[in-house]
Amino acid sequence: MTNVHHRLRDEVRGFAETVVRPQVANMEQSRSVDHVVSRLIAEKGWIGVTIPPEYGGMGLGHLAKTIIIEELARVSGAMGAMVQASQLGVAKILHFGDEARKQRWLPAVSRGECLPTIAVTEPESGGHVLGMSMTAHRDGDHYVLNGRKVFVGNSHIGDLHGVVGRTGPGSKGLSAFLVPSTAPGLSLPDHGPAMGLHGFSFGELVFDDCRVPAECLLGSEGDGLSVAYSSSTLYGRPNLTAVSLGIHQAIVDETLRFATEHQRYGRSLGELPTVKQKLGQLQSDLMTARLLAYHAVHLLDQGLPCDAELMNAKLVNVESSLNAARTAMEVHAAYGLSAERDLERFVRDAHHIYAPAGTSDVQRLRLAETALDRSQSQWSVRLSDTVRASGAALRHRGTTRDAESAA
Repeated sequence: MTNVHHRLRDEVRGFAETVVRPQVANMEQSRSVDHVVSRLIAEKGWIGVTIPPEYGGMGLGHLAKTIIIEELARVSGAMGAMVQASQLGVAKILHFGDEARKQRWLPAVSRGECLPTIAVTEPESGGHVLGMSMTAHRDGDHYVLNGRKVFVGNSHIGDLHGVVGRTGPGSKGLSAFLVPSTAPGLSLPDHGPAMGLHGFSFGELVFDDCRVPAECLLGSEGDGLSVAYSSSTLYGRPNLTAVSLGIHQAIVDETLRFATEHQRYGRSLGELPTVKQKLGQLQSDLMTARLLAYHAVHLLDQGLPCDAELMNAKLVNVESSLNAARTAMEVHAAYGLSAERDLERFVRDAHHIYAPAGTSDVQRLRLAETALDRSQSQWSVRLSDTVRASGAALRHRGTTRDAESAA
């Protein structure tokens, strides 16, 4: 953690409290997709936190990204999810886009004028990427896309969808495309409300003879599997870790407030030994979860091998936030069931982070492969040069401050 990180946290926290929090009740009541607050967040330039300065981004790396998402999710899980989904859309362009694609899209993302997404999951194959059936065939100077994608983060506010489709058989038959939301043949069914994350859209995209120019191909034909896996590993897992961490912090804050203000037998609820034990466990689990989250993305920013750390951070943070939700409900008892209390929202939101980028069972399986030394080459190593470049501005600022201090 540097002074840059601390200042960034203060800035995001102030925005979350003054701009986002007043709109949370409206999001909960309407249960519809928020467009206004999402765009206000994008205009702050935070979607470009990992984009190098030469493309207009902040170039502050993944720890800074974690702080941004965490602070927004602490106030609104929906807006934390919005930012994490957009950041996921950034990954594919950074790592697989050629210079023309980077120059075309990254400055717009950095300015908050473009919200990118990534669309991989399908109704029949779920998280099994190789099981997807969406097709993309070459037709002269265009590709024609047909199929459906579901659970697409920012589906109904996204401007540029990173879509993985099948151009051939097997693992080498998947390719990725940058598809503008205005592309002919792309449609969005009505977005229905879910259990939680009200204000965030994670809906369906339908491609019916959707024609896109051949230059919309991201990388080369056959790179689709790499686009999907690398984005999930290097961005999806740490992003969702940050959302869980923010919700976890909100759960602990709300429970401490309730235990302090609520009276039993002439003293605060938090003074009762059984309740105090629960509060201590909440605090311990939160500290552990945050340490794992920050450690993993710090390694990522340094370009060091950390695929396993990213998996573990997601696993522990998701499970810890869900455990915290249950403990908080035990402390609140019947009061926690009221929709008038924020805890009810936190409990619902926490469950939304379990499945994306791999359920806890998937993370355990991958960690077992690491322990058994059966895992394949790590994405954090294969793409380390690009990752290090995304944090160059932070290192430059640190060097400049050191020189100024010495002077």
